[in-house]
Amino acid sequence: MTPKSYSKLIRFLQEELAISPSSIQVALKRSEQDPGPLPMILWQYGLVTLEQLEQIYDWLEAA
Repeated sequence: MTPKSYSKLIRFLQEELAISPSSIQVALKRSEQDPGPLPMILWQYGLVTLEQLEQIYDWLEAA
């Protein structure tokens, strides 16, 4: 994922799914320690629901 598309994903998370910036920061820090897809990290730590995770992957597929 390029930095530009990464910032678009973060904007989508904040604007469309109302994920708090602090939740996104937690996931970003976790991804540094345990690399993996950001959407999965958000879900694993209970920061998004399964429905939101599906929306994220639908958005990524369409982007």
